[in-house]
Amino acid sequence: MPSSFNVESADGYERLMGRWSRKLAPMLINFAGLADGDRVLDVGCGTGSLAFTLAQTPGLREIAAIDYSPVFVEAAKGRNTDPRITIQQADACALPFEDNRFDRALSLLVLHFVPEAGKAVAEMARVVRPDGIVAAAVWDHYGGMSGMRMMWDTVVMLDEKALPLRRRYCFQPMTRPGEMKQSFIAQGLADVEETSLLIRMDYLSFDDYWGPIAAGEGPLGKYVGGLEPGKRQAVDAAVRAAYEAGEPDGPRSFASVAWACRGRVA
Repeated sequence: MPSSFNVESADGYERLMGRWSRKLAPMLINFAGLADGDRVLDVGCGTGSLAFTLAQTPGLREIAAIDYSPVFVEAAKGRNTDPRITIQQADACALPFEDNRFDRALSLLVLHFVPEAGKAVAEMARVVRPDGIVAAAVWDHYGGMSGMRMMWDTVVMLDEKALPLRRRYCFQPMTRPGEMKQSFIAQGLADVEETSLLIRMDYLSFDDYWGPIAAGEGPLGKYVGGLEPGKRQAVDAAVRAAYEAGEPDGPRSFASVAWACRGRVA
């Protein structure tokens, strides 16, 4: 089941989202909980933010990580130095593990890009032992991503063709309040809890903010990369004006909120 996230390069993804997922990873881990001797699965590992943060806990027995993108898998394998970590290409909706293999399955910033997200939750529950934990976090695209919404809201003022893309961004699977909780319950998980996690996305300059998008990373980057030169120039200028907001270019900070959900395998 392919992801709907557009990947150009591992380095580009690091600038776009990897650096922020590393800030979010400890918060998801704390919410999910860990115990000595746990075997943990990272579903949709990307460049390894969650897996490598998990590895900072010395008592874990095993950390298995999968991702659909061969670009991410290659990059994560290249960074890995921990023998407890294994990384492979696989489908979140058809995990290549036997039932009850893990104590916990975690997914960070992935489920909202999986077209059949409920099936991915069911697979996570399948490979976790009874009384084990399934936990995930996704961005609150509509109400919690001020920096990204600023881009989309600026672009649609210049090009009505971007309207359906903004709608798709704002209402991707699992991003509405309570939606992930409902999915966890529907897949048979017990004691399901949902909360929100807050980080700050701190940028050094407009180029630090816009550069990964301009290079084609992510859904908005794919759209921007397809614009004809005149329209592209107008979009670049308008987004810069929104970022600077009448002040000289320089550091800006945006609040970013993720929904997090956890449930126990009954």
